[in-house]
Amino acid sequence: MFTLSPCAAGCGRPAISGSNICFIHQAHPEDETRRINEYISQNNPIKDIVVTGMRFENTDFSGRQFFGCNFREASFSNCVLSKTFMRLCFFDFAEFNGCDFSKSDLQFLSFAGARFRNCTFEGSELVHLNFIGASIFGISFSNSNLYNTRFINADIAHSKFIDCNLKKTFFVRARQKELVFKSSNTAEAVFEMEE
Repeated sequence: MFTLSPCAAGCGRPAISGSNICFIHQAHPEDETRRINEYISQNNPIKDIVVTGMRFENTDFSGRQFFGCNFREASFSNCVLSKTFMRLCFFDFAEFNGCDFSKSDLQFLSFAGARFRNCTFEGSELVHLNFIGASIFGISFSNSNLYNTRFINADIAHSKFIDCNLKKTFFVRARQKELVFKSSNTAEAVFEMEE
């Protein structure tokens, strides 16, 4: 599991891996992003990295394996994360725009408070994920296994859950607008808790 080292600039944010300061205090953030991208492209699996607040655009992470990584508050725009294998990674308060997670195996991840727009998770294993308080718009989860995944207090709009396994998937207090659950086992999901 990653280790958090405080930023040497004294802001209290975690320093990114391979540096003693956080992403915000980097003099040349584009160089740091390039360095981390090169590290990810040259290593597989990727373990225990901390890249809090980093910005990734048009990056191909497909087929990579990630274990115990911290992507908190990072932003991903038009990134390809298809066929990725992730375990125990944190994406709390991260942003995803136009990203492709299709055919991935994602387990024990946290996307608490994250924002998703126009992304796909089609054909994926999404087991024991945390989308608590997330904002989800225009997303396809179709043909996926969402066993024991949590969408508690999430805002979910214009999204598809077609032919999904929703056993023990929690949508409690989730605000839902124009969702499609065709051919999914909604009777095994939890939409409201008993009082």
